Amino acid sequence: MSGEPVRQQVRSFYDQIGWQKEADGLYQNARYEDLRPVSAEYIHRCHLRVKRHLAPEGRYLLDAGSGPVQYPEYVTYSEGYQYRVCADLSIVALQEARRRLGEHALCVVADVAHLPFAPEAFDGVVSLHTLHHLPLEEQPNAYQELFRVLKSGRKGVVVNGWTDSPLMRRWAPLVAWAERLGTWVARLRGRAVPAEKKTAVSQPTGTFVRKLDAAWLREHLQGKIPYEIYVWRSVSVRWMRALIHTLTGGKVWLKLLYWLEERNPRWYGENGQYPLIVISKERRS
Repeated sequence: MSGEPVRQQVRSFYDQIGWQKEADGLYQNARYEDLRPVSAEYIHRCHLRVKRHLAPEGRYLLDAGSGPVQYPEYVTYSEGYQYRVCADLSIVALQEARRRLGEHALCVVADVAHLPFAPEAFDGVVSLHTLHHLPLEEQPNAYQELFRVLKSGRKGVVVNGWTDSPLMRRWAPLVAWAERLGTWVARLRGRAVPAEKKTAVSQPTGTFVRKLDAAWLREHLQGKIPYEIYVWRSVSVRWMRALIHTLTGGKVWLKLLYWLEERNPRWYGENGQYPLIVISKERRS
C-alpha cells in the first residue's frame, strides 16, 4: 500500500480512534504506551531525551506529526519558543493540540513527506513516532523535508522504531515465557487478562506501519543528511509489561537500564527498540 490510501487510512484511524479520549481522560492511543506507576520515572526521563538535542529557544519549533502533543514532557520541547507549529493529517489531533497549547500552537494540516513551509523556516524540528506511518519509499523524502525546513546551525530530532530490534530479539523467549506465566497467574486468581496486555503486541488497527533498521537508514541518508543515532528508549512496551513489575523491583531495574543507555547511547540506539535520530544543518559561513 502506498500514497494517498495510506494517508487516508492513518488519518481515519487517529480521527476516529487514536485521538479520542477514554473515561480516564487519556487518549486511546495511550494504551500503546506503558503508563503504569512502576514505569513512570523511566518513561519520563526517556521523553526528556529529545529536549537535550534542541536549541533551547527560538521563534518557531516544528512538530511534524504532532498529534495532540499528548504527554507533559512533549509540551516542554517548545517552552523556549514563541510558537510551536503543529503539523498533522488529523484534524482531531490539531484541535486537541490547540486546546492543550492555546495561542502557542499554530496548527496546520500537512503531510510530513511534503511540508508546505519555506526552506530554513524553523529553529527546531521534532517528529515523534510519525515517519513509520509513511510508505517505506517515502521516508527518505520525509527526512529530506525536515532537513530542508530546518535553519542552518540548528538540529532536529526524529523518534521512530526499528522493525527488528536485535536487543528485543534476544529477550523474546523470556518475554514470551513471562507473558504465559502472567496469563496463567491471572486465570488462577480468577481475573481476566488486562486489555492492555492483549493489545501490547499488536499495532493500532487501521494504520499502516512499516519500520526500518539502522542499516536501512545509513543506506538512504548517508552523504545526504548529517545525522546521528542515539537511544530514545531501548525496550518495547511489550518487554516492559512482561518483565517490569513492582514486586520484582521494576523501578530499580529501569534505573539500571537508563544508566546503561546513558553510558552507551549509540549502541542502544542502533540495537534497541526506539532510536532518537538527530539531524543537523551546519551553519553557513
